[in-house]
Amino acid sequence: QYSFKEVFGTLVVQKELFDVVAKPLVEDLIRGKNGLLFTYGVTGSGKTHTMTGSPGDGGLLPRCLDMIFNSIGPFQAKRFVFKLDDKNGVDVQSEVDALLERQRREALPVPKTPSGKRHIDPEFADMINVQDHCKVEEVDEDNVYSVFVSYIEIYNNYIYDLLEEAPFEPIKPKWNNCNTPVRNGDLIPPQSKMLREDQNHNMYVMGCTEVEVKSTEEAFEVFWRGQKKRRIANTQLNRESSRSHSVFIIKLAQAPLDADGDNVLQDKEQITLSQLSLVDLAGSERTNRTKAEGNRLREAGNINQSLMTLRTCIEVLRENQLYGTNKMVPYRDSKLTHLFKNYFDGEGKVRMIVCVNPKAEDYEESLQVMRFAEVTQEVEVARPVDRPLCGLTPGRRFRNQAFREELARKLELRGGPLGGETEEQSVAEMLLQNFPPLPSCELLDIDDDQTLPKLIEALEQRHKMRQMLSEEFAKNVLAFKTMLQEFDSSVLSKEHYIQGKLSEKEKTIAGQRTELERLEKKIKTLEYKIEILEKTATIYEEDKRNLQQELESKSQKLQRQASDKRRLEARLQGMVAETTMKWEKECERRVAAKQLEMQNKLWVKDEKLKQLKAIVTEPRAEKPERPSRERDRERPLPRSVSPPPVPNAPPVRLRHRRSRSAGERWVDHKPPSNVPTETVMQPHVPHAITVATASEKALAKCDKYMLTHQELASDGEIETKLIKGDVFKTRGGGQAVQFTDIETLKQESPTGRKRRSSPSHPDPLGEAADSEWTDVETRCSVAVEMRAGSALGPGYQHHAQPK
Repeated sequence: QYSFKEVFGTLVVQKELFDVVAKPLVEDLIRGKNGLLFTYGVTGSGKTHTMTGSPGDGGLLPRCLDMIFNSIGPFQAKRFVFKLDDKNGVDVQSEVDALLERQRREALPVPKTPSGKRHIDPEFADMINVQDHCKVEEVDEDNVYSVFVSYIEIYNNYIYDLLEEAPFEPIKPKWNNCNTPVRNGDLIPPQSKMLREDQNHNMYVMGCTEVEVKSTEEAFEVFWRGQKKRRIANTQLNRESSRSHSVFIIKLAQAPLDADGDNVLQDKEQITLSQLSLVDLAGSERTNRTKAEGNRLREAGNINQSLMTLRTCIEVLRENQLYGTNKMVPYRDSKLTHLFKNYFDGEGKVRMIVCVNPKAEDYEESLQVMRFAEVTQEVEVARPVDRPLCGLTPGRRFRNQAFREELARKLELRGGPLGGETEEQSVAEMLLQNFPPLPSCELLDIDDDQTLPKLIEALEQRHKMRQMLSEEFAKNVLAFKTMLQEFDSSVLSKEHYIQGKLSEKEKTIAGQRTELERLEKKIKTLEYKIEILEKTATIYEEDKRNLQQELESKSQKLQRQASDKRRLEARLQGMVAETTMKWEKECERRVAAKQLEMQNKLWVKDEKLKQLKAIVTEPRAEKPERPSRERDRERPLPRSVSPPPVPNAPPVRLRHRRSRSAGERWVDHKPPSNVPTETVMQPHVPHAITVATASEKALAKCDKYMLTHQELASDGEIETKLIKGDVFKTRGGGQAVQFTDIETLKQESPTGRKRRSSPSHPDPLGEAADSEWTDVETRCSVAVEMRAGSALGPGYQHHAQPK
């Protein structure tokens, strides 16, 4: 999916397309701003049809020309009043110089400018027959305008003038590409034009033919003349495929009238030159689809290269605009982009019409075209151009026309200059006719006495009448003078009255002006206060938003902490309850074990007392003497309480004791020690992980921990301590051990006390008395091992295995 500012369907008419796309560019052209219009798309998508149109329905180009001439038609200057120079500038000439230029051009055998009275070519007559009469509403009526058109093409990255007419010289031979002379001058390729930069840094084609036109018909005739020279060829995709980029340039020169509104102001700095470029790009195509070879292949390569350069320039401009960079735009890589460098730098508006052909074969290329066009519309380069101010009063043209029309009307009423003299003569004749007629003055006889007296009488009557008329004229003059004086006095009084009124009005206006100034100052003060209040409100709103956000974050944090606290409390309560229950059970177990142990000790003591009592109370005479103790009585040996452990002691049969918590997964930690581990009491935990050092990996797999510690007790026997604990998972991902129990495993050796025995033969000496006591070990050949918590009590008969 691609987004554009406007999308036209397949049934859109040319007028609707023109109103949306090209009409704003024409309005800017007349207001002195530049414009550029592209048609872009795949070969055969309708670019040339959009630009030129078809018979009966003109395209964008004839409609632009028609709108220009409909707008400036009555304000056009005469030919050669504006004259373009070779450096992309324009000069203004006087009416006399323009007349001489027209006469000189008309004397040439081949006129450069087509005549407006020429019959329109029927080949394109239907294309320019636009009945819309579209025009710009706001046209400066005090300016004069002239339109110049030029038509070029960019073929194989070379610029050619399509309006250039190469003069044929039969004497000078023509040369073709093989450096051989040819006879037909039409085969000579035109000379390529160069791009130059004027003093205002605008690009132009040097030596390009620019024709001044005065109507839509003339302009389109010039275009059609160049269109016939444009390079087209038959390809697999289009029967008449455009093999070059064509550029039709419309230049509009305008300058203000002088103060009288009669002639053009002779000031070159007041001339405004704006141009509208209509570009019909060649189609972007793939050579493997067109089956192009030779020249067609080279043409397609240059077309695609120039379009790729255009695309690169647009992308660099967009990157500079988005990221604020200042990367160099590669305008000079192609003549197309180099010519329109000023437009992309901001010297006018740029519009692009993307033509899409819904053929399935054009799918991938149409996607590329639309992707590029979508990127193009994100580049904004439009910038207004300030027009020079002439400083003259507007409306000069129509005031001058009204003055001329009024002068002509008055002259017509008076009959003109000759008619005025006739009127004066007729008034004199009327005055003479009022005088009495003169008699005949001819003297036919010498004695004629009547002619002279009659003449004298007539002259006297005329003299009297003249005197009467002069007196009447003097009276009328006097009366007219008095009337004039009265009128002057009345006018004077009215002037005084009006001056008084004006002074009053001026005082009122001055008061109102001071009031206005006071109100304006007050308004400015209030606006300043409003601005300060708005800024303060904005700051407060920003602070409010920040505080609200901070409050929300603190609330969320408090909620999280409260939830964590609740979870921790629940966990601690669970742990406390579990620990309490465990310790209660452990205490009960320990109390029961201690009670049982004390009961067992009491029972053992009772048994010993019973045996001792039996031994003591037994008669000596009845006790046979053990022959084995005779040698002992003869040579008694001292015995220690418990034999010390020696390294070379004889091996003892290994006995295991099962731990009380053997049903869970344990870590059996047995550190290395100097104490030999082959002792009697050893803990045995099935399915345990035995380690020599505390291992994090082993702790992660188990939930119980047991540390085996062996040492020598105070009586010299080996004592085994089992330090037990629970393994917990910490919040940091590790393990913690909480010690809960210490279990002690110890085997006590028999005591070295002697028991008294009755010998067969009593001896009254002390040695005989000592010999009566024997070692308990010789009498007790049964070892008793009890488990803590056993239900066995004193008096229970233990059937143990002999040692």
